[in-house]
Amino acid sequence: MEWTLAILFFAAVVLLIGSTIRSRKTAKAEQREIDMIHLSVTEEITQLQTQVRNLELDIEIIEKESGVRLSLADRVKLREVLDLHRRKYSIETIAGQKKLTTEQVEKMLAPYIMEKEERRSVVNEA
Repeated sequence: MEWTLAILFFAAVVLLIGSTIRSRKTAKAEQREIDMIHLSVTEEITQLQTQVRNLELDIEIIEKESGVRLSLADRVKLREVLDLHRRKYSIETIAGQKKLTTEQVEKMLAPYIMEKEERRSVVNEA
């Protein structure tokens, strides 16, 4: 009876040690995986920051070359109007949402609408 208890106690200790070692290995593997994910996210953020910086520089270059200067508020409003137009909102709806007249919206969208129509006419002529 004493031997049986001693063997069971010894087996419990061995299983406890084995379980502890296995959980440490699992924790290390999970930590390595978390580190890899962290590194990949950090790299993606760095790439996105670089792309944003390049876009900002491109915008600055285009503004200087074209001679067009827009304030931040005007640029934001134009961006929103253009976004709504590309999402197929009507000019009247855009004007209502942005509290502008339809003429103002048409004037803002004119350079972008004309480009599409010019491209279509060239394709249709060929």
